[in-house]
Amino acid sequence: MDRTAAARATGWLLTGVPVGALLSVGLPLLVAFGIVGLPVLVGVPVLIGAPLVGVPVAAVERRRLRLLGVALADPHRDPGRPGLSAWVTCRYREPATWRDLGHALVTAVLWPLDLLVLVCALGTPLTLLTAPLVEARYGEVKLLKAVLVEDPLLAWAAVPLGLLALAAAGYALVAYARVRVLPAEALLRPRAGGARDVIESRARLVDAFDAERRRIERDLHDGAQQRLVALGLTLGLARVADPAELPELVTKAHEEAGRALAELQELIHGIHPRILTDRGLPAALAELADRSPVPVDVRVALPRRLPGPVEAGAYFVVAEALTNVARHAGATRAAVDGRLDGHRLVVEVRDDGRGGADPAAGSGLTGLADRVAVLDGTLTLDSPPGGPTSLRVEIPCG
Repeated sequence: MDRTAAARATGWLLTGVPVGALLSVGLPLLVAFGIVGLPVLVGVPVLIGAPLVGVPVAAVERRRLRLLGVALADPHRDPGRPGLSAWVTCRYREPATWRDLGHALVTAVLWPLDLLVLVCALGTPLTLLTAPLVEARYGEVKLLKAVLVEDPLLAWAAVPLGLLALAAAGYALVAYARVRVLPAEALLRPRAGGARDVIESRARLVDAFDAERRRIERDLHDGAQQRLVALGLTLGLARVADPAELPELVTKAHEEAGRALAELQELIHGIHPRILTDRGLPAALAELADRSPVPVDVRVALPRRLPGPVEAGAYFVVAEALTNVARHAGATRAAVDGRLDGHRLVVEVRDDGRGGADPAAGSGLTGLADRVAVLDGTLTLDSPPGGPTSLRVEIPCG
């Protein structure tokens, strides 16, 4: 058995006991307070919120399960609209919310068993290993509440037994944790509905990539290809032209080549800007701000380079957001903030425009959410009528 497996199992059980104890006391009190407060309507929001207690508890559990090597995705969807009422409505409609509540109830019921297993598994070797110290201090020691030892040699003889008991405890805790984790896995694992959302998101991305491919083909045909055709014709004329006309034709060919190169560079920049590869996300976002017709304040502080897909995802989200600001928001100023929050990149784009942005109405917002979802990130839009608008993106960095 891997020694770290016992440590991880112990850590998972130890951190679960206070959560379960808090739930076993807090949930009944919460429900009781809600029932008592019903006559004066205070209990209504309490009882409405009580089933949602399982949502943050499940979020904590998904993090704790990483100790056991179990990675579970969050099955909850983004409400799509800002505000507490939208969040509550969305959560009540999700089956995952009720499974989260079931997990919270199971945790509240089983935590005494977890505590008992920990006390037995760790208390026995601890008692044996500390026997010489207790005997030296008090002149006697009672081992396992059954054997009274007054001889120092016998007390020291308990130490090897304690080491064996400690090794056995490791195996026992790992075995118990593997069984105990089964209810949590069964209740918190995303169901097929979440898979359907992922499939639909991937399908929209495929459509978006296909549309982007057609745009690139069209831009090449209408732009650089026509420039290159004109360049070929000019060079063809130069081959048969009068020597006196040759300098003018060469100059014209040089200009056509420059224009074709400029259009190709512009096209490549739209696919993946070179500055993003060479200098990273802060410099690339600063360049985006310089090219925006709306003044943009950029405050991006990153201590290190991030993975390429993360930087690219954040860059194109900001690019699309600033495009929307320029085209639809009627804003006079915008701001881009970026930072690392733990192992997540957080980017916010704000503007002082008219607000009222709606993902269902297009403007590329659904595509942005899909692009972020591919990276296991989240996109939150807050755009009340009259403004201001705030777009927040969080992307895990590993």
